[in-house]
Amino acid sequence: MVFHGGNATTAYNLLMCNFLLNDFHIYAVDTIGHPGKSDEVCLSHKGYDYGKWASEVIDQIGYDSIACLGGSYGGGILAKLMCVAPKKIERAVLIVPAGISNAIPFSAMAMLIPLIQYRMTKQEKYLVKTALYMALREEVLDEDTLDILKDSFDNVKIKAAMPTNIAKKRLSGYCSPTLIIASDKDCLFPARKVLRRARRMIADCQTITLKESGHMHILPQTEKERIVAFLAEG
Repeated sequence: MVFHGGNATTAYNLLMCNFLLNDFHIYAVDTIGHPGKSDEVCLSHKGYDYGKWASEVIDQIGYDSIACLGGSYGGGILAKLMCVAPKKIERAVLIVPAGISNAIPFSAMAMLIPLIQYRMTKQEKYLVKTALYMALREEVLDEDTLDILKDSFDNVKIKAAMPTNIAKKRLSGYCSPTLIIASDKDCLFPARKVLRRARRMIADCQTITLKESGHMHILPQTEKERIVAFLAEG
C-alpha cells in the first residue's frame, strides 16, 4: 500500500512509484481530505487520526497486514499507522517523511511571495520559483511534477500543516523492518534530524541519506533497487 504526499493525488504518486509495479501488487489510496476521490473531510494532523484511517483502509481491502510505503505527508501517515496498528505493517518504507522530526518551516514563509505572484499572474516562472524552495534544482521539476503543482495551487485549498512528530512511547509495539530515506538539504524534514531520531525510536531500522537533495528530489536508480529488494525480503 502506498500513501501519497500532501496536496497531491494517487495518479501522480503512481508515477513516482512506477518502479514497484513489476514486482508488487499496489494498493494506492487517495488520502482523505486531500485531492482525489476520497472523502473531502480533513482529519487532524496533530493526533493519530490518520493512522486510524490507514488502519481502517487495510481492514477494508481485506488484509491482516501489508507492506507500506509513504512519502512526505504520506510518510507521516505511515508513521502514525506504526503507532496505532503496528501489527498491520509487514515492512515499511518512508521517504522524506513527515512525523519523525519535522523542521520549523521557515522556508514556507519564503515561498509565499513567489506563490502569491503565481496566483496573481499564472506565470510558470513563479510556479517554478515557488517549487525550487523544495526542489533546489530545476531538473527535478519535470512536466508531471509541474502539472500536479499547478493543479494544486490553482484548484485546491492548500493544507500546509504536516503530520506532527510521533511519540517514541507510541512505538513500543512496533517491530517491523523499516527503511527510511531522507534528503540532507530537505527544508521540511532534514535527514540529519529525521534519521537520527528514527534510529533511536525504531529497533529494526535501515537509513539512507540522499546527498545534495531537497524535499522534492529524483530518487536514484540504486535506491529504487534497494527499496524493491527490501520489500521483497518480506
